[in-house]
Amino acid sequence: MKGISHITFIVRDLERMATFLCQGLGAREVYDSAGREFSLSREKFFLLGGTWLAAMEGESPAERSYQHVAFEVDEADLPKHQARLEALGVDIRPPRPRVEGEGQSLYVHDFDNHLFELHTGTLAQRLARYGASTDTD
Repeated sequence: MKGISHITFIVRDLERMATFLCQGLGAREVYDSAGREFSLSREKFFLLGGTWLAAMEGESPAERSYQHVAFEVDEADLPKHQARLEALGVDIRPPRPRVEGEGQSLYVHDFDNHLFELHTGTLAQRLARYGASTDTD
C-alpha cells in the first residue's frame, strides 16, 4: 500500500463544488469530463496540496455527519482560509473541544453535506500530546 490515490465526492452541482474547492480551499481544477463520461457520471478532478480530489454528479449525502477529510494547513493561514470560505457562504462549524498542543481546526460543510477540516497539527504532535507512541510503522 502506498497511500491514498484519490478521494471522490458525489455532488449535485459540479460547478458549485469547483467553486468551493478552488476559491474556498485553493484547489486547482485539472480535468472536466464535459460530456465524455468515462465513469458513472460527469466528473471533475482537482489537485489540493498534492492530493487528487474527484467530484462526480449524483446524489450527495442526505445528512451531515462527523465523517470528514482533513487537510494540513499552517496556523498562520487559518484566518485567510476562513475568510475565503465565509465569502462563499458555506457553513463554518464550531471547532470541537481541544487539548493544548493538538493543533487548531476549522470545520466546514460544503454545499453537499461533506465535512472538511483544515487542521494545523500533525499525527506526531497529537500522539505526543496524548502520551502515545509516535511509532507509526
